[in-house]
Amino acid sequence: MENQSFQQWCIVELFGHNRLIGEVSKATIGGCSFIRVDVPDTKKKKGFTKYYGNGAIYGMTPIQEQDARDLLEEMQPNPVNAYEFPRLTKAEAQEEDWYAK
Repeated sequence: MENQSFQQWCIVELFGHNRLIGEVSKATIGGCSFIRVDVPDTKKKKGFTKYYGNGAIYGMTPIQEQDARDLLEEMQPNPVNAYEFPRLTKAEAQEEDWYAK
């Protein structure tokens, strides 16, 4: 099965308690194997593509396309988890020795 193509709608469970639903296929980039997950557009969010190495995946459950699309409307996955560092004023940064004087 190593050389066979794979294309299937799946619920993809990732380490870190994350889940994605999309059309899964395999991809090779720079000689490395990845799982490609194409998450389609929903009514509220634009679709996106993510690539995962085998160490990031906990499990995959095949699912019918229409069931996947219905679940996506409820789930509304984000392509990137936003995280912002707190902003310091210049005085606070100098106090903490963040800027070179």
